[in-house]
Amino acid sequence: MLTSTSKRTPVALWLWYLGGNFRGFQRQPQGPTVQEALEGALRTVGVPATVMPAGRTDRGVHARMQVVSVRLEAGDSAEALAQRLPAHLPPGLGLCLVRKPRSFHAQWSASGKAYRYRFHLGGAVAPEWAPYSLDVANEAGLQGQGHRVTPERVASLLALAAGTRDFIAFHEKSSPQKLRTLESATLHEHGGGLFEARLEGDGFARYQVRYVVGGALKVAAGLLPEEAWRSALETGAAMEGFKAPAHGLMLWEVRYPPDVDPFTAPERLQPPGLPREPPFLPG
Repeated sequence: MLTSTSKRTPVALWLWYLGGNFRGFQRQPQGPTVQEALEGALRTVGVPATVMPAGRTDRGVHARMQVVSVRLEAGDSAEALAQRLPAHLPPGLGLCLVRKPRSFHAQWSASGKAYRYRFHLGGAVAPEWAPYSLDVANEAGLQGQGHRVTPERVASLLALAAGTRDFIAFHEKSSPQKLRTLESATLHEHGGGLFEARLEGDGFARYQVRYVVGGALKVAAGLLPEEAWRSALETGAAMEGFKAPAHGLMLWEVRYPPDVDPFTAPERLQPPGLPREPPFLPG
């Protein structure tokens, strides 16, 4: 029996990207995608690998922290890859860290994720934030009743979504129907009319964050009865929701149990190589 003389080493890559530069993460014929760009750069530096992401973001969705698993051939190292790879990545895609974990799979080792959705309530939208946030006052899907959307109303509606439940009314039917835990859904103000919905949970179905945030905005705008919102949360009853546009959404963080997490707490707070301008705000 033949045995391999080389052992491939698994490494974890922390990537950031701007969703507007790509047609989503997963490789597809229409391209460009994050996966296509990353695997092409890896081939250029001598790593012909297929990457495994923590999750597949849709077209237009940004990522502050996307984690992918890659296996290196014998003789290569995480440190060498971290030095060679960044120069070959396209605009809007960057590398923060490469780490060699003991036992790790970017998707199956994950214990949870955090997403953030940015939107403006009142006032002129700052030009630097226009590509990365929803202008509620000028969003066609939120017009019609003359209600002013207030942050207090949105915050109270988001809080109702937290808990363990079947979010079937808030995600695509292509995602498995099962119980998911939304640990928290809170609203934070950044000044100048910019607000940020923060959702953290053990897992998210496709479009779930966009439907939850969009639904809260639609109720706050007086376009959807709160009773329909509550019923959708409590019983899974269908409702005429609103899928918030992708450009306001960011995959903020992927969490792992302490014994397998490739990244340290300080690195998570201040990741090296992460741009400091919008849409990447600290905290």
